[in-house]
Amino acid sequence: MDNQLKDAISRAVIQALENRRSPLQQIHEVPIAVSNRHVHLSRKALDRLFGRGYELKKWKDLSQPGQFAAQETVDLIGPKGIIRNVRVLGPSRGDTQVEISLFDGFTLGSHPPIRDSGDLADSSPITIQGPRGQLKLDRGLICAARHIHMHPNDAIRFGVSEGQRVSIQVPGARAVTFDNVLIRVSPKYRLEMHIDLDEANAANLKTGQIGYLSRA
Repeated sequence: MDNQLKDAISRAVIQALENRRSPLQQIHEVPIAVSNRHVHLSRKALDRLFGRGYELKKWKDLSQPGQFAAQETVDLIGPKGIIRNVRVLGPSRGDTQVEISLFDGFTLGSHPPIRDSGDLADSSPITIQGPRGQLKLDRGLICAARHIHMHPNDAIRFGVSEGQRVSIQVPGARAVTFDNVLIRVSPKYRLEMHIDLDEANAANLKTGQIGYLSRA
């Protein structure tokens, strides 16, 4: 077999392999943000904890448009412990939601379920102490499941859709793959994956590092 024929066969084999590449092998970069414990308050909860008509004061803007960390903090009271000075995020929401890590749950003596944000059915009870009052909730305490915020243009570019679950690979000394990552799509969102402090520490990650999404 002459060299010209060998080259032709090699090119054909390479092309065939390229054509068979899974779409999952088409890689996209996603910035990662580490989310510490925090509280989202309803209007009613804000009145109870800080006084009727109280408005949150912005401390700093968050990466997602329109969201901010407030100057205000509250204390979380569980069956066995207290976590003090937990940051309130604004603006206020329809339902009060408290997001902690599983390790925080040990401190409080609680066992929060791992849930997508907003899924509060049968979530754990929690007591919140503010400067003007205390609020005892029958539900609302969760460990937020890992997720990615995306603008619709990003979703089109990545070939994914709202509610889809994907995997994110993160290289490094503690290389890790995050599975079951929820895709959330809205014109109000900026591209960013959110993980909690436990996940970040396990993988030695800091806010701003890059993960790689394999297009589904």
